[in-house]
Amino acid sequence: MDIREIRAIDSHNHFDHFPKEQNEMQINTLEHQRKISLGAGIDQMFYSSMEAVSHVEMVESENDFLWNYSQENEHIYQWVVIDPRNDNSFQQAKRMLGNGKCVGIKLHPQLHQYTLAEYGDKLFTFASDFGAIVQIHPEENATWILPYADKYPDVTFIVAHMGSWLGRAYADAIEQAKHGNVYTDTSGMASFYNNALEYTVERVGADKILFGTDGYSPAFQRGRVDYAMISYEDKVKILRTNAEKLFHKILNK
Repeated sequence: MDIREIRAIDSHNHFDHFPKEQNEMQINTLEHQRKISLGAGIDQMFYSSMEAVSHVEMVESENDFLWNYSQENEHIYQWVVIDPRNDNSFQQAKRMLGNGKCVGIKLHPQLHQYTLAEYGDKLFTFASDFGAIVQIHPEENATWILPYADKYPDVTFIVAHMGSWLGRAYADAIEQAKHGNVYTDTSGMASFYNNALEYTVERVGADKILFGTDGYSPAFQRGRVDYAMISYEDKVKILRTNAEKLFHKILNK
């Protein structure tokens, strides 16, 4: 089968729910992304809204919006966003995790302006209690998550944006995690570096790499994997089967 015929799972995406200005060069609504994703052979998308990750005051309302939207749209899945200073966001996560189509917890310390030194134990104790998957924007570089990954073996950590900042650190984090519970994804611009994906696969294999787009064109991101200088089998893992294995409890409902 041609790699372009493999139906991909986009494990890391964002949309603009309330675009403040119409930019004709960057339309990022759910409807527009759906059209591009279908053309790029992407069947399922895991979302958090840009408003939820960039505006702490909108976390609760955006979680509720995406929860309801995902119930009505078969291809849409939700990351529930938690702000560790907002107890209501924890209550939302309690209700959503393991139910409906919520795949895990989304954290963005930088945009929400907190540190893991302050709130890491609170967040990851909660995630451990639910056996939750956590998708996190790296606070310093990818290896910054290792003390928490080692302390909370029941939590799976996806350190987003493979290749950004200190690119080698992503492979280091996967390699050094004592419990094998650190993953990364191809989302964002950094994976476009012409050896970022190949380097990481050569270092640690493809089993802990997920496909993601991060709100950039799904077609552009898909091509980076389709034409990577890695094996066909590794491409299939990244595009689909790794996500099928990691999120099987939700995808198989």
